[in-house]
Amino acid sequence: MAAVDSVPVHPIHERSDSFSDEKGADKENGSIEIAASIQGDVYDDLRAIDLGEDGKERPIETDVDVATRLISLEDDPTLPAFTFRMWFLGLGLSCFGAVLGQIFYFRPQTVYVSPLFLQIIAYILGLVLEDIIPGPNNVRERLRTPDNAFWRFMNPGPFNIKEHVAITIFSTTAAESALAISIFAADSLYYNLSPNVGVGIFTLIGSQLMGYGLGGIMRAFLVYPTYIVFPNLLPTVQLFDALHRGKKIFLQKKRVKFFWSIFIAIFVWEWFPEFIAPTLTGISIFCLAKRDSAWFTRIFGGAAGNEGLGMFSLCLDWNYVGSGGGSLGALFTPLSTQLSLYFGTMVCIIAFCACYAANTWSGQNFPFLSQALFYENGSLFDQLAILDENFRLDPAKLAEVGLPWFASSQVLTKIGANLAIGATIMHVLLWYGKDIIEVIRKYRAGENYDPHLAKMKIYPEVPMWWYILVFLASFSMAMATIYTGHSGLPWWGLIVALIIAAIFLPFVVTVYAITGFVPNIQNLVQILGASMIPGSPQTNMYFTLYGFNTVDQARGLIRDLKMGQYTKLPPRVTFTVQCLGAIIGGILNYIIMKVIISTHREILLDVQGSNIWSGQQVQSFNSDAVSWGALGNLLYAPDGRYGIVPFSILIGLAVPVPFWILHKFFPKLGANHVITPILCWTLGYLSVGINSSVFTTFCLAVFSQYYLRKHRPRWFRKYNFLLSAALDGGTQVMVFVFTFAVGGGSGKVTSMPNWALNPTGNPDYCQRLT
Repeated sequence: MAAVDSVPVHPIHERSDSFSDEKGADKENGSIEIAASIQGDVYDDLRAIDLGEDGKERPIETDVDVATRLISLEDDPTLPAFTFRMWFLGLGLSCFGAVLGQIFYFRPQTVYVSPLFLQIIAYILGLVLEDIIPGPNNVRERLRTPDNAFWRFMNPGPFNIKEHVAITIFSTTAAESALAISIFAADSLYYNLSPNVGVGIFTLIGSQLMGYGLGGIMRAFLVYPTYIVFPNLLPTVQLFDALHRGKKIFLQKKRVKFFWSIFIAIFVWEWFPEFIAPTLTGISIFCLAKRDSAWFTRIFGGAAGNEGLGMFSLCLDWNYVGSGGGSLGALFTPLSTQLSLYFGTMVCIIAFCACYAANTWSGQNFPFLSQALFYENGSLFDQLAILDENFRLDPAKLAEVGLPWFASSQVLTKIGANLAIGATIMHVLLWYGKDIIEVIRKYRAGENYDPHLAKMKIYPEVPMWWYILVFLASFSMAMATIYTGHSGLPWWGLIVALIIAAIFLPFVVTVYAITGFVPNIQNLVQILGASMIPGSPQTNMYFTLYGFNTVDQARGLIRDLKMGQYTKLPPRVTFTVQCLGAIIGGILNYIIMKVIISTHREILLDVQGSNIWSGQQVQSFNSDAVSWGALGNLLYAPDGRYGIVPFSILIGLAVPVPFWILHKFFPKLGANHVITPILCWTLGYLSVGINSSVFTTFCLAVFSQYYLRKHRPRWFRKYNFLLSAALDGGTQVMVFVFTFAVGGGSGKVTSMPNWALNPTGNPDYCQRLT
């Protein structure tokens, strides 16, 4: 059993249960006492800190439990991070991740490159380089070199956790598709525009790094505190611990073997639902029983993009059940978050069906699920028909063709998104306002308020002026490209967009870090942009880029800074790899987007697309830009067709208040478990993509976050998050191999012959409606 240096010990009662979002417990001013040593580490079988008053292991419940019982406090400051292996693998996997992430952007379901996937690949390749690169500590005699600075840079010894974390952050930063890509793709598909390559790349870099500067400036209260947990980081951090710490301990060897066994098994299995037997993506007993009913398709179908709501479907494809697909992550997202999600999903199903059946907003004229704009007769709307040669609204043309329409499900989605914006603001103010103020006070006083932060004091901090310089450089690039790129966005519009981002960043990150749910302020930014600069979809897209994407990028930077804090990566290393990853990713995103659009243009313009390629994300982004930018003052005015959409933000402000009051007077009712932003947002949860995974994910969430966490706490602590990491990682590796081997990523699609589990039409045998 390894001893850990003196670290903070936390009284269990003094923090609220942030991990499961139980709020309102006695906090004793939120202070954290630094009093004694914690003996042992997370990979040990059982420690005193794990035991309850009855002598048995107690469940993981509070944010302090997460910080001290799930995540290792061990650190070796002598381990190097800036090595040849880190730079070689960091640059290589950044290119790899950026290419894969852009391919996933054009998939029928919103799928992201899992950090776990890149983490696993980095580990395997790191071990290979450890073995084949000469160095002073190489185990092979013939590859052993003199012990000098050069050879220590090339191969300092065993592949260490700091190199591994740096490579992972480097590559995951590059792997997230930049929002500017949505603008360039929409320009190419719908406006026949192609920006200058230089302007495009500088727009990408400036918009990506803007959020990094802003997030770094606010890191004191958005990264450092203990209650800033980031549940989605737990599988990743536990895997780092399993692979690099306590390697000689039997239990740790058992955990690593468990991980690789699950990883290989899911890699093999995923070939069935993804290629050989797509019916396994969504097995619907109802559709099998009645294959000629449109309503059965709408309610119970969901194995194909924009098919149906997937009610009671059984999904055996982890690509959609796991955290890489539509799920928030059944095995690691707190139960209160997921229960709020699935209760809201039931409301979503009822609302979608009721509005369509009642022909609300003429919904029956359009597909049940769609992100596109339509004429009233149901044909696709041609936005160029209402715009002049400068892509601004032409009132005469609009009078001739009429206002466009949305599918009723898409209107409800917009209402839910705006309700969630208002609910996010009030939710954070009511439940976490005092915590944030207290943390800022402690930061200014120089106090330690997190056990991992205390261990990080040995490393030089990133000076505040570094982040300010990044922000100013990005601002300069943005100011130049909005004019050279003919965006139509005035200089003051850029400044207003950034002010909006700065105001909303603390609210978005606080909810995300505590619940695992990401509030989306895109609709709000589009509303404000349309009200200030009306008449132009192009201008609205760029206003959204700088008002919304800045928040999204800052959120990513803050999440990675927290990963660095959990794993004890020096802050300056984190800063360097994040900035480089964003630049490399932006450039490659642009190149791959150009290739995919040129080869799959017709499929990307189709409403449903194929089971491999889809333009649904570009369609949705462009539809929002046209409806808000060109037509916002007509469609969304108080007396307009969709006037309820912007008004929903004000309604959302009121949603958390009853639950907060109820908890104050009746704390035993559990109203503190209701995550109101999620409850509101899920009004449109099933509006897009493959929905057959919802029921399966809900069952897994209850099993993992309730049964295992409460009744099998030891197994939960040792294996639950590793299980999530293995399932996500194995699936992501398979999807990558599949995409380039048979899925068209290499330019050629190899189709599986039709048979019982790969039928023509919808994979779940529901009637095809579009």
